[in-house]
Amino acid sequence: MQTLTCTLIQSKLYWQDAAANRQMFAEKINAIQQKTEVVILPEMFSTGFSMQPEKFAETMDGDTVAWMKKTAASKKIIIVGSLMIKAPSLLERAQGEAFYNRLIWMLPNGDYGYYDKRHLFAYGDEHKHYTAGNKRLIASVKGWKINLQVCYDLRFPVWARQSLPLHLWSGTGGEGEYDVLIYVANWPERRAAAWKTLLQARAIENQCYVIGVNRIGDDGNGIYHSGDSMVIDPLGEILYHKKDEEDIFTVELNKKHLESVRTKLPFLKDADRFIITNE
Repeated sequence: MQTLTCTLIQSKLYWQDAAANRQMFAEKINAIQQKTEVVILPEMFSTGFSMQPEKFAETMDGDTVAWMKKTAASKKIIIVGSLMIKAPSLLERAQGEAFYNRLIWMLPNGDYGYYDKRHLFAYGDEHKHYTAGNKRLIASVKGWKINLQVCYDLRFPVWARQSLPLHLWSGTGGEGEYDVLIYVANWPERRAAAWKTLLQARAIENQCYVIGVNRIGDDGNGIYHSGDSMVIDPLGEILYHKKDEEDIFTVELNKKHLESVRTKLPFLKDADRFIITNE
């Protein structure tokens, strides 16, 4: 219960080629040497950050979700990553189907949770092709609470920081709403300084572990990604950082360290308590 082992896979992606990406990640998962519990893939790991969901989006019954389910079961791991999904619209006034940049938390038993990216990257026209989500996903495993977010969400700390309702707040200062923040990303190298700085900021302000998993290499638009995947502890200390290279890295997160930081430095008890609504 005191530790959680996570494996980050920083990789190039085959542009808009889901079958090739599934095969590539299958090989990388098979190559993991250490025992692990959670394997984290980048944002849109099956296609790259594509604005052509009409051509390449899959359904929840499609090949990539089926691959995640099969792999999680055979390896007895949790798999995390986002992909473009075609699904019934979440909008009250909309009918038919819509496209989502959907993060999936796939368990070994075939159960899963999902989070639809809330903050769509308008600078890259993501909002023109995808529908924004309106609910967070905080998963639980071995007593660890994990807040799952996608790329551009990193720039909006309020979405990560919102708190438990007041009647559920213990006020002890030794706990928080979650223990780990995970960001999966296709974050370009030209804005790498922001990526690295904001990951550390999220860890410090929320007194939690932060894991950021990014891709490397050029995408189909010629935009280069340097990776810079990171693991950061609740004090903001960098436990892992890899730039420009493909890498498979396994880290053990320590719950005792997390609780010690929050108890000795009880800053969370002074935090503003608020909830974002969709009204």
